[in-house]
Amino acid sequence: MKLFDWIASSLRAKLLAMFIILTCVPLIAVGLVSYQKSFKTVFGNSKASSMIVGEQLARDIDLLFEDTGKLLELGNDPRVLHFLFSQNDTYADAKEILRTMDSYLDTYNDESVLNISVINLYGRGISERRGVFQLDKNPLRNPHFAYLTNHPDQILNIPPSESSPLDRLDGFQYEDSNVISIMTAVKQRITHEVIGFIVIDIDDSVVKRSIDETTLGKTGFFYVADAEGKPIFSPSSRLADQLPGALNVIQHPERQFVDSSNGKPKFIFAAESPRTSWHIIGYVPLQEIVEEANSIRQMIIISVILSIVFAITLHFFISSRLTRPVQLLKNKMQLAASGYLEAKVITTGKDEIANLSNSFNIMLGKIRALLDQSIKEQEEMKKAELRALQAQINPHFLYNTLDSIVWMAESGRNQQVILLVESLSKLFRISLSKGRDWISVGKELEHVHSYLVIQQMRYRDILDYEIDIDSCLSHYSILKMTLQPIVENAIYHGIKNRRGKGLIRITGCATPERDILLAVEDNGAGMPPEKLEALRRNLQLQQLPEETGKEVSGGFGLHNVQQRISLYYGEQYGVTIDSAEGAGTKVVIRIPMREEQSP
Repeated sequence: MKLFDWIASSLRAKLLAMFIILTCVPLIAVGLVSYQKSFKTVFGNSKASSMIVGEQLARDIDLLFEDTGKLLELGNDPRVLHFLFSQNDTYADAKEILRTMDSYLDTYNDESVLNISVINLYGRGISERRGVFQLDKNPLRNPHFAYLTNHPDQILNIPPSESSPLDRLDGFQYEDSNVISIMTAVKQRITHEVIGFIVIDIDDSVVKRSIDETTLGKTGFFYVADAEGKPIFSPSSRLADQLPGALNVIQHPERQFVDSSNGKPKFIFAAESPRTSWHIIGYVPLQEIVEEANSIRQMIIISVILSIVFAITLHFFISSRLTRPVQLLKNKMQLAASGYLEAKVITTGKDEIANLSNSFNIMLGKIRALLDQSIKEQEEMKKAELRALQAQINPHFLYNTLDSIVWMAESGRNQQVILLVESLSKLFRISLSKGRDWISVGKELEHVHSYLVIQQMRYRDILDYEIDIDSCLSHYSILKMTLQPIVENAIYHGIKNRRGKGLIRITGCATPERDILLAVEDNGAGMPPEKLEALRRNLQLQQLPEETGKEVSGGFGLHNVQQRISLYYGEQYGVTIDSAEGAGTKVVIRIPMREEQSP
């Protein structure tokens, strides 16, 4: 309890607690987040770089087989085709073929090639190492030759584990190396029938050397497996039976995973060699590829500790310099709270307290400005209310209506006189509304309906109207005399200026933002774009027009409605206008949903 009392009574203690909370906790949180982010980033980059190495190794193997596979073009040589197709070649012909093989080897400069062999369907062949030879067995008994007979356009890559196809047929073996055989079928030029095969034997040490020279971390390694996951080439430091299974990673959707089933976690991934359909399998302990993350973690821990010590030390230095100006600022605030708005603070520095003092001075200035603005807004509101009262009783409208009543009475049109008098009575009763500014939407619609009834009887040949307002909006409140000036504007500036009968349509709906949209649309004369733009600019003016002699049917009526809505509801509400010359005008009023106020 004493600790809490000391903190509550001392500004410096509060600052110390604040420093601890605002520096230590965020620093620890930032440290943890930084470590997690750095670990994920380093781990992701390490995995990506390891997989790039594997993909590069796969491309190197593909490039090796692609370069060596160019020697298969020997099958297009006419002498080779003649040797495979005919049984009557001479020693000179065979010698010429061997010379051609040497020429191809010199052209492509492939030192890894151990032998090139050409053999026909009857087992008669010729190669660099053996010259002209005859196999003891039918070559089609070998599954590779049989497969190429049925698929002559394909190229087979035979790994050392399966030995050379020719070795299987006559028992010949290389003394000092294992071989990888690349073989394809040779087709007759005209009939495209298979007449023989070309077999290129290359030293498998070129692949082994690439695997041994490519490492992952300190103890990681690569090996090559076939499509079934069986190891083909393994690094010199490991035996084939010591290699982890490759089938799981080959069949994995992402071709990579972290194996934690046996001891420390290991990262295993696979890269495919499209040329050979072999898979390059990478295997590396996870700890080796995230070693950088551990260094980052230690650096973050040390940084956080040093930052905390520095923050606490800095507190004692700053708190002593903060106390005095804060006390001065407190005294000035107390004066301002008592109503003396001239209590400004004289600032002498550029630190946060000086900025706070400047902000306090600015705040006092804004308070005075807001008070002045409030007074002006009250004056504007009074003016707007006066204009609204002036607009409620339009002498010309009243005179014309009374003249229409007299004329109808003289003509004996009693029912129309009754309807006209009732509408006029409702119009003025709602306009007065016992002095209230707020009425319900239903009352406002009744008011504008009475107005339209009177105007329709006066302009029967040119005016028709429709009112389509959602009934659920009737109980919400609205400023009195909101719709009538808009409707009057539509009649005098839209309908009267067009030929034929005009239509005024009043609609209303609610929006998802709990606003009410009321639209007054006419098919009258409309406005040209420049006039519409000028009217829109006038609606944005803050100062009400000074001309009071204009009828409300003019631009003043729209401006008056806009100003009253902005004053009572806020600047986000008001009137918007769209019009096209010859097509009519649409005025939309947006107000918020508010329950009807009791009288």
